[in-house]
Amino acid sequence: MDDSTGPLSTDLANPELYERNEARELFARLRKERPVAWSLGPDGHGFWSVLRYQDIATVSKNPRLFSSAWHLGGHRIHDEANAEILKGPGPTMLTLDPPEHGTYRGLVSPGFNAERIRGLEASIRARATELLDRIARRGECEFISSVAAELPIQVLAELLGVPPEDRPRLFEWSNALVGESDPELRKPGEYIHQCLKEMRAYAQKLWRERLRRPGDDLVSMLVHTELEGTGDVISVPAYYATFSLLVVAGNESVRNSIAGGLVALSQHPEQRQRLLDTPALIPQAAKEIVRWVSPFLHSRRTATEDTELAGQRIAKGDKVVLWYLSGNYDEEVFEQPERFDVTRAGQPPHLGFGHGLHFCLGWRLAELQLTVVFQELLRRFPDMEPSGPIRRVRSNFVNGIKEMPVRFTPER
Repeated sequence: MDDSTGPLSTDLANPELYERNEARELFARLRKERPVAWSLGPDGHGFWSVLRYQDIATVSKNPRLFSSAWHLGGHRIHDEANAEILKGPGPTMLTLDPPEHGTYRGLVSPGFNAERIRGLEASIRARATELLDRIARRGECEFISSVAAELPIQVLAELLGVPPEDRPRLFEWSNALVGESDPELRKPGEYIHQCLKEMRAYAQKLWRERLRRPGDDLVSMLVHTELEGTGDVISVPAYYATFSLLVVAGNESVRNSIAGGLVALSQHPEQRQRLLDTPALIPQAAKEIVRWVSPFLHSRRTATEDTELAGQRIAKGDKVVLWYLSGNYDEEVFEQPERFDVTRAGQPPHLGFGHGLHFCLGWRLAELQLTVVFQELLRRFPDMEPSGPIRRVRSNFVNGIKEMPVRFTPER
């Protein structure tokens, strides 16, 4: 048992905890014993871990006291302003506080409103159908590369107005920015810098094209929408940062939720059967999948003054890390949280899309993709299940699977 006053004996920033899928049990114990606990990383720099749902919500709704600002370190455990590989994109919406955050969020939010997202359902279904057609007669496949990773990158490319032949580039850039802790995914610094350089050049190319020929895509929206109350349009650096955020966030959350959702249904065959018997439950099941998976494990804030949280003194300048994976399994909020339940009510909302100011803009799109892909998958391959080792991403930020062979009854 950890000393209630000293640092935790376990380094919660250690990505091996999440690669081995061991963190949920540890978090359950800590929520009872030390819900706001000081952690020391291997570099000697510490941070506060916030583990209960309500405490995470409190921090998330108070940006004045708990800042996401880039110059204070940003939204990751490591200080993003000092992370060499992240200096290319610069500050994104995730690393801005009010009022700047609201200004730039307002530029993109119309592209994710309910009407626009509903209008994408037919094209998403067509893409999901095409992907499943490719594997239909094989009876087995590697699920991540065949389905889970391919669908969100195709949808993202459509939103951004990126032609099909350029989709692999978006996928490559996204992987380069989130794979820093995984030896297999981590690339040399020169390669990452080259990816950042290529992404900037490509984003600028789209900028110039949309200036001449506007469309109904998100890039056109960014280029032509005026900043509220200024009459100006978005600056090139801010546009580039927003573009990079859309590339990463639009890909990772859905990819990891699709993969984790299939695992959850395979581990809980009675819940799978409920969806087969009552397909109308699948949209509700999409919410439970995101809670269960928690595709992004944490977000970080920095205390702007001395304060207190859950009886724990926090000093100005301290890092405060919100563990969404822990909050999504909080026994005080979710009844039997360790049970995967496709009929679970949507209130209180899960933390899989964050909370408060930085709640995910693309949550409707993510839920729609999950709904559509599991509607089609369960209809055509109701017995699909993992058939070999599931290899997880080594990361304390994304809760992902990088390889998962599956088998199913092939279509004839």
